[in-house]
Amino acid sequence: MDKFRMIFQFLQSNQESFMNGICGIMALASAQMYSAFDFNCPCLPGYNAAYSAGILLAPPLVLFLLGLVMNNNVSMLAEEWKRPPGRRAKDPAVLRYMFCSMAQRALIAPVVWVAVTLLDGKCFLCAFCTAVPVTVLGNSSLVPGLPPPELARLLARVPCPEIYDGDWLLAREVAVRYLRCISQALGWSFVLLTTLLAFIVRSVRPCFTQVAFLKSKYWSHYIDIERKLFDETCTEHAKAFARVCIQQFFEAMNHDLELGHGHGALAAAPAGSPSPPAADGAEEEKEKLRGITDQGTMNRLLTSWHKCKPPLRLGQKEPLVGNGWAGGGPRPSRKEVATYFSKV
Repeated sequence: MDKFRMIFQFLQSNQESFMNGICGIMALASAQMYSAFDFNCPCLPGYNAAYSAGILLAPPLVLFLLGLVMNNNVSMLAEEWKRPPGRRAKDPAVLRYMFCSMAQRALIAPVVWVAVTLLDGKCFLCAFCTAVPVTVLGNSSLVPGLPPPELARLLARVPCPEIYDGDWLLAREVAVRYLRCISQALGWSFVLLTTLLAFIVRSVRPCFTQVAFLKSKYWSHYIDIERKLFDETCTEHAKAFARVCIQQFFEAMNHDLELGHGHGALAAAPAGSPSPPAADGAEEEKEKLRGITDQGTMNRLLTSWHKCKPPLRLGQKEPLVGNGWAGGGPRPSRKEVATYFSKV
């Protein structure tokens, strides 16, 4: 169990490198998925383009969503975007930085899929086989004698060598080479443009907006670290609260059992004898509770953390005023509020 905890802590401390590795693995997986994919063009007019568009667009969309789902910052971004401003204003620049950072990683696998699809050429061949210039590449003298539906049906079978029977009009190898050449040219152009865009985003943009970039990056890291520390603090408080409740439960049960065994031994004890001192462990756990010892107060504090986070100003220990404490009910004491701010 300790080994798994160490691995989890290592992944948390190296989250950016870990996410880059995950994106690289997904990129390689997308290329392998395409190579193992059984591409079957329907070879029918009107269906070829729809099938090819689905192959070119649907898997990249799925890979993009998987990239977002596997990123832990998605929930943090959604929480920061939807939370009420309260006493801490929301910075749109930080939200944009967080979204762009996640989108850049999530787009790696879809870009690899589109690039591999275009460089392979099967999808492009299936989609645009009916647009081959027969008058230039084939027997132009026979084209006027064919009605357009028959010509489209004949050209739609070019991706399917087992059913293509139009060599008398257009050699299949000529059409395949022509369309694959265009597809590969588009694929390399897509790779070049994507690389240039990534270079501009990663290198040139911070040079022009260095101050805003540093501010957005700093507060994005702060939000992530604050959330992790708050979760750890809540976990420690929950453990201490549960341990104290269990200890009190067993103490009460022990007292009831002693009362049930008989009153002789209890009567023998002096009336004013002090109760045995509590264990040091119980006192330490009570110290961790910091005065928050009931469910209602804890619920109000958690509600206030979501709806009215404290301002980003150290030393701010004044209690919230007005409608600061949401959810109704009695307002916590000054000691509880000060303890709450000192914890966060």
